[in-house]
Amino acid sequence: MRALRIYAGPRARKHIEKNGLGASDICTVPGAAGGPKGLILGPLDRFIFGRWLSQTPQPVDLVGASIGAWRMATACLNDPVVAFERLEHDYIRQHYELQPGEKRPPAQRISELFGQNLQAFYGGRVNEVLSHPRYKLHIVTARGRHILGREGSWRTPLGYFGAFVTNTVHRKAMGAWLERVVFSSGHAPLPFATGDYRTRQVALSEANFQAALQASCSIPFVLQAVHNIPGAPPGAYWDGGITDYHLHLNYAAAPGATKNVADDVYATKADGPNGLVLYPHFQKEVVPGWLDKTLRWRHKATSFLDNMVLLAPDPDWVKTLPHGKLPDRTDFTHYGQDLAGRVKAWQTATRASVQIADEFEAWLQKPDLGQVRVL
Repeated sequence: MRALRIYAGPRARKHIEKNGLGASDICTVPGAAGGPKGLILGPLDRFIFGRWLSQTPQPVDLVGASIGAWRMATACLNDPVVAFERLEHDYIRQHYELQPGEKRPPAQRISELFGQNLQAFYGGRVNEVLSHPRYKLHIVTARGRHILGREGSWRTPLGYFGAFVTNTVHRKAMGAWLERVVFSSGHAPLPFATGDYRTRQVALSEANFQAALQASCSIPFVLQAVHNIPGAPPGAYWDGGITDYHLHLNYAAAPGATKNVADDVYATKADGPNGLVLYPHFQKEVVPGWLDKTLRWRHKATSFLDNMVLLAPDPDWVKTLPHGKLPDRTDFTHYGQDLAGRVKAWQTATRASVQIADEFEAWLQKPDLGQVRVL
């Protein structure tokens, strides 16, 4: 394999050694925050959801934050291959014109246009997502508490400064400023335990789908928070990547009961997860929260990921892409108003990433534990 690297936790490695890896082994698929980096996973998404997982009947939990939530919701649409192709097309071509004197578009304008894009994408199709016969969607958001309970010119910077300082001391203590709120379809229990961080679970419905998905994608200071989502506790909701950047969640433990604001407590699986977590990701590290990006000691794998198989691009292969890196948010600044230049670079990267999906498909036909690295 030249483009793909496969990593696995200890339980997952033992399973692969004994049984290989089949679509029926998968119980959960996470989708990380990371903005344009997620574009590199388009071909994998089309293969996994369009051809591979469709072969089996077992239920699968899809957990997403930010662009990962958009990807996982797209997987629930009829004909996911076509839907993922449209997601890639629309995301690559998003563009925000600058007005005279502006160095960057204001958060209000970005939020309005992004909301319109989501409405155009899912308008009239939310029921497809919510009623999927096998997939249960879990959209992760970050809800502000206390001073962050409302967005404001001084409240938001001060609140996030407090969250940053507190998080540096202890990740769980950041729950005093921000809590994880997960919007779940089909009354599904969470596919991870929640003792690691303050968590609420809310029923996902047609009334709150759009708001929950936009909130999960609302990067602080870039987009506006989404306030007072129907069926959820009042307050300001931001990007799910703030609390769960790469969804480093306790998948390996049985789900614990969490407070469900909408419809009492969801049922829990007494026997815990019954399969493996397949994680198409854009790097090896599964960073817990957005504020942990610079805290290298929190980038290591933990027992939470023992039953995980992680797929990521090879770092040497990444160097062959435009500018020697994955697409990312700095490209908006680098290309500025040169939409054609950015589109060309991102399309080059996404077309090249077909190799990742091809290599994974080939490996599945003849699983080789020697090519699986330790997560």
